[in-house]
Amino acid sequence: MSFIAVLALTVCVGVIAVMQLGKVHDMSTEMSTTWMPATRSLLEMKNLVSRYRTQEMQHILSGSYDEMAAYEKAMDETWANLQKNRTTYESLITEPEEREIYPELQKLLNQYAVEHNKIVAISHTQENEQANALIRGKSLQLTREINTMLDKLTEINVAGATRAGQTADGVYSQARLWVLGLLLGSVALGLVLALWIARIVSRPLSEAVKVAQSVAAGDLTSRIEARTTDETGQLLEALKGMNDSLSKIVGEVRMGTDTIATASSQIASGNQDLSSRTEEQASSLEQTAASMEELTSTVKQNADNARQANQLAVSASEVAVKGGSVVSQVVDTMGSINASSKKIVDIIGVIDGIAFQTNILALNAAVEAARAGEQGRGFAVVASEVRSLAQRSAAAAKEIKTLIGDSVEKVEEGSKQVEEAGRTMDEIVGSVKRVTDIMGEITAASQEQTSGIEQINQAITQMDQVTQQNAALVEEASAAAQSLQEQAGSLVQSVSIFKLDANALATRTSFTRLTPIPRPAAAAKPAPKGPAKALPSRREPGGRPAPQLAMAGDAKGDWTEF
Repeated sequence: MSFIAVLALTVCVGVIAVMQLGKVHDMSTEMSTTWMPATRSLLEMKNLVSRYRTQEMQHILSGSYDEMAAYEKAMDETWANLQKNRTTYESLITEPEEREIYPELQKLLNQYAVEHNKIVAISHTQENEQANALIRGKSLQLTREINTMLDKLTEINVAGATRAGQTADGVYSQARLWVLGLLLGSVALGLVLALWIARIVSRPLSEAVKVAQSVAAGDLTSRIEARTTDETGQLLEALKGMNDSLSKIVGEVRMGTDTIATASSQIASGNQDLSSRTEEQASSLEQTAASMEELTSTVKQNADNARQANQLAVSASEVAVKGGSVVSQVVDTMGSINASSKKIVDIIGVIDGIAFQTNILALNAAVEAARAGEQGRGFAVVASEVRSLAQRSAAAAKEIKTLIGDSVEKVEEGSKQVEEAGRTMDEIVGSVKRVTDIMGEITAASQEQTSGIEQINQAITQMDQVTQQNAALVEEASAAAQSLQEQAGSLVQSVSIFKLDANALATRTSFTRLTPIPRPAAAAKPAPKGPAKALPSRREPGGRPAPQLAMAGDAKGDWTEF
């Protein structure tokens, strides 16, 4: 009921707040849809009247008919906007005073339109003095009366907007008082109900806290009685069930220590079997050590052979480098030959041109000789040029001969270098053959290594069989021992906290601790014949995987392998 009362007060606060907000919204809507648009239209009309009159003055002062036409068009647009705003304002009229003033405004606007038509007509005749007299006469008086009417209407709408704002403020103040009053009432009622509820609930909760503290301290002998069926009574009943369940669990845990003692005995037996199998593994390790000694000597011999092979390989590398150098020289020589050949081509081109010119000059000389007859001055000049060209041709031919001789010498030198490269490659082949012989020796040594490795594999196979069994036993024994140790310590520490009822404890079965079987001393291990080296552990392909760790509580049937 208390919560319902608080909820009812909260609902009242919300309803009142919503109602007052609705009134504020109505006032705001009235301002935004009526008063403010009407005021805006009136102010726009006043501005348009002033602009219209300015355009009339500019029409009178215009010096051409084109300017007059432009101003007449602008005045038509201004008058259309004025009529549009007037129509908008007419639809927003709400006050009786506005309805009385608005017809007078319409009448003034109509009269002003008549005077406007007269002014425009006289302005077209360029009689500016008469037009100015009209615009400063009745037209000016009508303009002032129109502005006065617009100011009155604007004041009416501004006053209406002010009244709406004041009404909204009053609604807000009234709503604030209502909401504050109801909130204070809700707080006061909530405090009274909270104190009453706390007094009713605190007593059963105090009893439940005492019971929980007793259980936390390990005392499970508390007697719990639930006197009611409400939430606190259900809490006490749950605490009673928890206390009984904990008492039962602690008794069962104490009985479980017997199972732990039995598992410890089985672990001791498994460790004895593990010790005997370890001795067998030591014998196999001795055989492995002997085989390792033979394998070591063979590996050493292979290492020496490999070293010699490495030296020969280095020598072969040097010879190969030498051959590469020779080949580089051959390439350079061939490059020189190529350059000389290019020069020969150029010189041949020059000779070809000279021959062509010589032919032309000879032809000209023949023509001149035919024309001149006895007077052969032209022929003498041509003959001189022919001799000059002949000399140049002879010099070019001589240069060609020299270059060709040089190319022949370089080709011979390149041939010798190629022969030297061939001999170098023969040396490389010999070195490679020697490397092949040494590799044969290495192969023979590898065969001896294979024989020794086979003996090692046999010994490792025997070791692997025993190692797999031992690994399984060690993993199971380690997991069981660790789990038993952790559980035993945890159980002893946890159970020692709780104090059980004497009658309930008498009904539990007493437990006994089994004495672990003493582990016999391991037999003495024979000394190895030689220094045994550690071998990496391995498993045969297809061998059984490592067994999973056995759970501490699962002690039945897991140790039959011993």
